[in-house]
Amino acid sequence: MIVDFDAIVIGGGHAGIEAAGALAALGYNTMLVTQNLDCIGKMSCNPAIGGLAKGNLVREIDALGGRMARLIDQTMIQFRILNRSKGPAVQAPRAQADKAHYSLLAKQTLEQTANLTLFQDTVVDFLLDGADSTIQGVLTERGRRFRSRAVVLTTGTFLEATIFIGEYNAPGGRLGEPPACGLGTRLREMGFAVGRLKTGTPARGLRSSLNLERMEEQRGDLIILPFSFSAESDVLNRPSVSCYLTYTTPETHRIIRENLHRSPLYGGKIKGVGPRYCPSIEDKVVRFPDRERHQIFVEPEGLSTGEVYLNGISSSLPEEVQERFLHTVPGLEKLEILRPGYAVEYDFINPTQLYPSLETKRIRGLFAAGQTNGTSGYEEAAAQGLMAGINAACYLQGKPPLILSRAEAYIGVLIDDLVTLGTEEPYRLFTSRAEYRLCLRHDTADLRLLEKGHQIGLQNSEAVEALKAKRRGIDEIRELLRQRNLHERDCKKFPVFRKHLGGTLEHVLKDPEVHIEDLLSFDEGLKDKNSEWLHLSELDVKYEGYIKRQEKQVERFRELEDLKIPRDFDYDTATGLSAESRLKFKEIRPLSVGQASRVSGVRSSDIAVLLVHLRRGRGTQGNVQGHDNGKAHGGA
Repeated sequence: MIVDFDAIVIGGGHAGIEAAGALAALGYNTMLVTQNLDCIGKMSCNPAIGGLAKGNLVREIDALGGRMARLIDQTMIQFRILNRSKGPAVQAPRAQADKAHYSLLAKQTLEQTANLTLFQDTVVDFLLDGADSTIQGVLTERGRRFRSRAVVLTTGTFLEATIFIGEYNAPGGRLGEPPACGLGTRLREMGFAVGRLKTGTPARGLRSSLNLERMEEQRGDLIILPFSFSAESDVLNRPSVSCYLTYTTPETHRIIRENLHRSPLYGGKIKGVGPRYCPSIEDKVVRFPDRERHQIFVEPEGLSTGEVYLNGISSSLPEEVQERFLHTVPGLEKLEILRPGYAVEYDFINPTQLYPSLETKRIRGLFAAGQTNGTSGYEEAAAQGLMAGINAACYLQGKPPLILSRAEAYIGVLIDDLVTLGTEEPYRLFTSRAEYRLCLRHDTADLRLLEKGHQIGLQNSEAVEALKAKRRGIDEIRELLRQRNLHERDCKKFPVFRKHLGGTLEHVLKDPEVHIEDLLSFDEGLKDKNSEWLHLSELDVKYEGYIKRQEKQVERFRELEDLKIPRDFDYDTATGLSAESRLKFKEIRPLSVGQASRVSGVRSSDIAVLLVHLRRGRGTQGNVQGHDNGKAHGGA
C-alpha cells in the first residue's frame, strides 16, 4: 500500500489540534484536514478555557505534553480560581480568552509544527481494507484520496449538522459555516450506532450598547497564574478585563413562555437530546417555573472587539423574540444584537463502540475524539484528542496504548465514563464524577502525569528535571516543617500559636486557622522556597488523613483494574451470568474486571461469576493474566 501519510486527523477543533500535534511531535507524518483553516481552534460557544473539573483537564493535557494550556496562557484576558472558599479537591482555574487571538495562535502553532501538513477540504468517506476492516485513508469532497495507516475523527458539531433559529433551519455546524456531510451516513453504513445530539449558543451583542451600571462587575483575580507547568514564571503578566453579571426578569420569562410554540425544540423540529447541565433559556423557564430570575454573565470576546457573549441565555427562539426578551434584562435594554442565538443538531457515535484507547471496535486504526463521541466542552474535546493522537501513535508502533485510570487523572474518568457507560446527552465532566478527586487536584497534574508524557515522547528531559527539582523542594519543605518545633519565644511573637506550644510546624499547619505564610518567619529555610511548592506542601499537610484514606481506596480499585479480561473471552460459555449482564459485556467488551463492574445494569453477583470463570481460564484460550494488552486494537 502506498502511504501518503502515517496519520490523518479530520477536523481542526480543539480535539483535532491536540491529536495532530501529538502525532506530529512523535515523529509521524501527519495531515490535518479541515473545512476552513481560518477556523482552527475556534471557540464556537463561550470564550473561556477551564472551570470546575475542566481546569483539571487542561493542566493534565499540559502535563502529558499537549497544547491547550500554553495557548490559553498567551491569550487569556481574565483569570480566576473557582471555589476558593471550598476544599482543594473542587477548586479549579478558569480564564476568559481573547477568542480571535486564541484561534490565530492555535493555527500558527500547527503551521510551525514539524511533520504536520494542514489541508483545507471536507472528508466525505473512509478508505478501508475490506478484508479485515482496517482503515487505509480518506476521500475528500473534491475527490482527493489520501492514504494513511491511522485516522482520527474529530468533527465536533459538524457531522450532518443543522442550524435552527425559530422557524428557520439550514445545514450548518456553526452559524455561517457548512456542515460535514457524508461521514455520518458512511458511519451508519459501516454498522456504527450513530445518534443525534443538540447544543446551542446565546446571542452576541455590542458592548457599547450595554448599560454596565445596572450590572454587577465581576473582576478577575489580581494574581494571574499560568495553566502550563512549563511557564517561565509562576505568575503571568496578562491584561484583566471585567465580566458583568445580570439577571432575567419575570417579563423575560413571560415573553419566552408565550413564544414556546415557535421554538424548534418545543415545536418538534429538533429530535436530538440537549445538554442537561447547560440548558437553553427556554428549558430553564419550562423546567423551573418557580424561579423568578436566572443569571446571565456578560463576557468579553477579546481585546480587539466590542463583541460580548451572553453566557446563560442560550436560545433558538426566533430572532425578533430573542431581541424582545433580551431587552427586558437589566443593562440590556438597548442591546444591539450582532449574532442571534441558535441551536445546532448533529450526529455522534455512541462511545461504547470505542476501546479505552478511543480506537473504534469496528474499524482498526480509526480513532474518534471530542464531540464526535458525545461530549460537550473544549476541554473534554482536547483531552480526548490528545489521547486519541497518542494512541494512534502507539497503534502505528504496534505498542500497547496509553490508558489512564480513574484513579490517576480526570482524563481517565472522562474516557472511562464514555466507553463504559456511553451517553444519551452531551456529556460534561464534573468533579463529582471522580471518586478519587482529592488525589486529582489541578495543582498535582504534573506530579501525576508528566513522567508519562516523557515516556511517550511529548515531554523533554528538561521538564523531567524540573519535576524532580519540584519533588525535592516539596520534600525539603516537609522535612523543615517536621524538624522545627514551636518554642515559647515564638508564642510571644504570635500568641495565637500558644495552643500548639512544643509541637512541630507540621503539626501547627494542620490547624485550619494557620497558613504556610504564617510560618515563614519561623524558619529561614522556608522563606527561600518556591511559593507553589509551599502551597502544595500546605495542602498535603492539612489533608494528609483524607489523602491516605483515599489512597487505600485507590489500592482496592487498582486490584480490580489489574484483573484483565482477554479480548477473546466468550461470555456465552460463562454459565451463571444473567442474560442482561451477558448482553452488556458482549456489547462493551470490558478490558478489566474493574471496568466490567462499572457497566450500567451489571450486578455484583455477575462480577463474582465472571471472576470465577476468569480464574479457571474458561471462555478463552488465554487466562486472566494472559491479556495481550490490545496491541493491535487499542485495549488496556
